[in-house]
Amino acid sequence: MHVSYTTFERLKDRGVSAYRGGDYAAARSYLIQAADAMIQLAESAPSDALRRQRESLAREMIELAKSCDQRKAGDRPARAREQDDSSADATDWIVRDKPNVRFSDIAGLEDVKQEIRLKMIYPYTHPELAQRYGISVGGGLLLYGPPGTGKTMIAKAMAAEIDATMFVISPAQILSKWVGEAEQNVRKLFDAAKSEPRAIIFMDEIEALVPRRRESHSTVMTRVVPQILQELEGFDRQAVRPLLFAGATNEPWALDPAVMRPGRFDAKVYVPLPDAPARHRLLELYLANRPLAADVDFADLVERLDGFSGADIRAVADRAATIPFMNAVGGETPQPVTRADVLRAIEEVGPSVRKADLARFESFAAEN
Repeated sequence: MHVSYTTFERLKDRGVSAYRGGDYAAARSYLIQAADAMIQLAESAPSDALRRQRESLAREMIELAKSCDQRKAGDRPARAREQDDSSADATDWIVRDKPNVRFSDIAGLEDVKQEIRLKMIYPYTHPELAQRYGISVGGGLLLYGPPGTGKTMIAKAMAAEIDATMFVISPAQILSKWVGEAEQNVRKLFDAAKSEPRAIIFMDEIEALVPRRRESHSTVMTRVVPQILQELEGFDRQAVRPLLFAGATNEPWALDPAVMRPGRFDAKVYVPLPDAPARHRLLELYLANRPLAADVDFADLVERLDGFSGADIRAVADRAATIPFMNAVGGETPQPVTRADVLRAIEEVGPSVRKADLARFESFAAEN
C-alpha cells in the first residue's frame, strides 16, 4: 500500500503527543505505524543517501516505541526488563481473536466462498474423508484483489467456520517490534499459532513483508523472506493441530515469486469487486436502517454501483445520509434519504478502483 511522508508525519506527531501525555499504549501503536510507514518510504527512496536517512528515522520511531514498553513496565527490576526486551515475548504483540463473522454474513461473492470452502474449509470439517482421500489440511492461502472488497472479512469468516483462533498480524509488527529481530518474530508468530488446537495466521498487506527481493534494497527483507518461506514449507499437513496461513494483498504482482510456488500458498483466491447480489446486500446493510424515501430503489442503485467496491458503497451510503442530516442541522424539517441524495453521493464518491487496475487484477487471476 502506498504511503506518503505526510502519513508518517501524522502518525509520528500522534505518537509523540500520546507519549508526552503518558498514554504509552497509544503512543507505541502510533510510533510502530510511523516506523512501518518510513520503512516503506525507505524502500522506494530514489537514492541510497535518502534511503539511509529514512531508515534512521524508522529506527528512531522503533526506539521510542521500545521506551513506551519500558515506561509501562514501571517499577519492574531493570534486569527483568532487559530480559523481556531481549526475548521479545510474542504475547506482548501477537493479537489473538475468535471472530464470529460467518460466510453467511458476507454479501455475495458465492464463487469466492465456495472456492475457499473446497480448498480450505472442508478438509477441516470433514477430517475423516480428508484423511481417506489424502487431502491436506491447512496450508497457505493468498487472498488478492482490489482494495475494499472484504478480504479481511473473508479471513475472519474462515476462522469462525472452523472455530479457529485467528492471529491478526501486520508487517509493521513483524518488522518493527525490535530492531534486527524480524526473522525471530516470524518464527515466534508461527510457534504461537501452532500451540492452538486450530489457528489461522492472517496478515494484511503481505506484499510489504514478502516483496520481490530483487527490487528491495532492504537487508531485513533478505532475511525475513527466507524465514517465511521456511515456515510455510514446514507446515505439517497431517498434524493433529494443522495451521492455516492467509495473506491478503492489493498488489499480488509485488510479491516475491518464490512465495507463489506450490507448497507455500497452496491456494490463490481472487476477491473481485462485489457482484450484483453483493451490491444489493451491501445497500441493505448500509442504507436499510436509515430513513429512506419511497423513491429509493435498490435494484436501480445496484446497476449504478457497478464497479464500486464494498468500501465505496459504504461511503456512498454515509454521504447520502449526510445530505438530509446537514439540512436538518441547518434548521430544515428532517427528511428521509432520497434517490436524488443517493445519486448525488454516487457522483461525488465515485469508484475507487480504476478500470486499468481492474484489468491488471483479472489478467493476474487468469495467469495464476
